[in-house]
Amino acid sequence: MVRDHEARAVNGVVVEAADLARRYAQGASGSAPAYQRVKDLVTEQIMSGRWREGDALPSESRFVEALGLSRMTINRALRELAAQGLIRRVMGVGSFVALHKGSSALVEVHNIADEVRGRGHRYHAQVLFVREEAAEQETGERFGLGEWARVFHSQVVHFEDEVAIQLEDRYVHPDFAPGYLEQDFTRRTPFTFLSEVAPLGKGEHVVEAVLPSSEECGILGVAPSEPCLLIQRRTWSGDALVSIARLLHPGSRYRLKGTFDSR
Repeated sequence: MVRDHEARAVNGVVVEAADLARRYAQGASGSAPAYQRVKDLVTEQIMSGRWREGDALPSESRFVEALGLSRMTINRALRELAAQGLIRRVMGVGSFVALHKGSSALVEVHNIADEVRGRGHRYHAQVLFVREEAAEQETGERFGLGEWARVFHSQVVHFEDEVAIQLEDRYVHPDFAPGYLEQDFTRRTPFTFLSEVAPLGKGEHVVEAVLPSSEECGILGVAPSEPCLLIQRRTWSGDALVSIARLLHPGSRYRLKGTFDSR
């Protein structure tokens, strides 16, 4: 039973269970299935500005209680909203109004920290590891080194505000980046350091849509079904290949853009 005085604070916004029930009833339309009406309700709350970017949505249990629907129905509605990019779901935490997608230039190479700050948001990074290791055959051949030659390898997660927007998995030719292992990549990005010691001469991007591995889902806080944008980037300094990076972005949080001019 929903009582009018019951409410839940959501990032400074008060969400009343009775108000949810009333809006759901008002939005009822003919033969529309219940999950679609829930989607319409959430969409209306977001588009009207009542629920703003970054706000937490009521929990599934709260929706079930307020609307008198099954958890399966609520879960389907939220899953489909997340697939559309309107909300984001963080495993074990809850659902949130999606941040406006960050953008990167399609053919240019930029520092992700500068991109985030340029949008007026807070940037920070989490370093998973920075180490020297033996190169696998393909990596060694790309660098012009033999199999099992030593290379530098790092994994860094980049955040916009509190949301992970990129998992960077990077291999670096050790001859062109002395001191790489001693860097604090929470203070400056690998891109910044490499730009100083081996100025960029040429870059290559290969872009594709992929599903994340279970490990990547845990790192990025996404569901296994969420498509991700994968950028495989190689960068050269002069004629030397310096870096091979695999940059994985949750599809609901990131996009690429390009500008073309025929003049």
